[in-house]
Amino acid sequence: MAERITYQDILDARKRIDGSVVYTPCQKSDQLSELTHFDTWCKLEFLQRTGSFKERGGCNALMQISDEQRKYGVIAASAGNHALALAYHGQRLNIDVTVVMPTFAPLIKITTCRSFGANVILHGDSFGDAVHCAHEISENEHRKYIHGFDDPAIIAGQGTMGLEIIEQVPDVDAVVIPIGGAGLIAGTALAIKSQKPEVKIIGVEPVNACCYIDALNLGKPVNIQAKPTLADGLAVHTVGENAFALAKELVDKVVTVTESEIALAILRLVEREKSVVEGSGAASLAACLAGKLPELEGKKVVLALCGGNIDPSILSRVIEVGMAADGRIIRFTARISDRPGGLAEFTKIIAKAGASVKDITHDRTFAGPDVSAVHVQCKVETSSHEHIERLYAALKEHGIPFRPIDLQAETLSG
Repeated sequence: MAERITYQDILDARKRIDGSVVYTPCQKSDQLSELTHFDTWCKLEFLQRTGSFKERGGCNALMQISDEQRKYGVIAASAGNHALALAYHGQRLNIDVTVVMPTFAPLIKITTCRSFGANVILHGDSFGDAVHCAHEISENEHRKYIHGFDDPAIIAGQGTMGLEIIEQVPDVDAVVIPIGGAGLIAGTALAIKSQKPEVKIIGVEPVNACCYIDALNLGKPVNIQAKPTLADGLAVHTVGENAFALAKELVDKVVTVTESEIALAILRLVEREKSVVEGSGAASLAACLAGKLPELEGKKVVLALCGGNIDPSILSRVIEVGMAADGRIIRFTARISDRPGGLAEFTKIIAKAGASVKDITHDRTFAGPDVSAVHVQCKVETSSHEHIERLYAALKEHGIPFRPIDLQAETLSG
């Protein structure tokens, strides 16, 4: 049976964590407002010390650990941000922390967690595997297990973000929040609707991990097989029981976003806001850019940019995938003359169309029986989807056979 979390729990959490967790800015973005057609404000939770909103709940939970339990320490399963929050505040409060992460957890989160003094165990190919391992260790070592999104203290702590949003944007019409296990949206919705029930709370899930929507369809939390996603922090196997019981009564709408849409949102934040936000944090903007919330046009909308711990090793790839989704990079193969001047003539066509060749490779071995021809694979920079069509029209006009290569963000996942 779900445990009841109250508005007073959130108010108490705020007093408890005051001074230990950053009161993050919530600022208007003129550039994102132009793109979304909303009056768009961004709650910058990626500016927390460990890069995500998870500090709110983690700090609140750790500050309520009994003296007796401190002797044994705590343990959690996490894809990264919850682990970071516990590690950082555990070190600050002198509480021993062990975290179990699935093997796909981003390296930046693993190394940073260890730098805070936590014992990090990598186990399993899914979040569920990590959870099972953490529970076993909890029983064997008498460590308190702190659930990353369903512990009442965690949900209450996350709800403090909602208190800040109302203070910073008192006339807000809607708040858009990414959903993983639903702890953040449940706590934030309770905090906001307890004061302003007319404010719309909208959730966003990646299509590759829709545990909240599946729970809504069945009326209860259900286990899913989450697929790899750029929003790795949202890739949990089931929504929290306590979080779902609370959220289903308060959340007004839930939409999904694709991997390409998430990648494009990350790119927009880098270009327009000069902000590096992970896939989980950018999901709220992704839904807005994809036109999935048309009812918010002209409304004052706060986007929860709830995490910034993207792995640097894949950031460049994510940006490139976002550019592909934006029509600014394309890949295609073409069959051109292998005689002197053939390549020069081919690149001249591309240049006249206003595009720029970024990379080109030849394949003579499998180019077919005509030794006078060669296959080339090109990566070309363009300005828009319309520009791509003009380039393809120019290639057709000059009789050059070509085949576009679909570059979707899904190829990057995993």
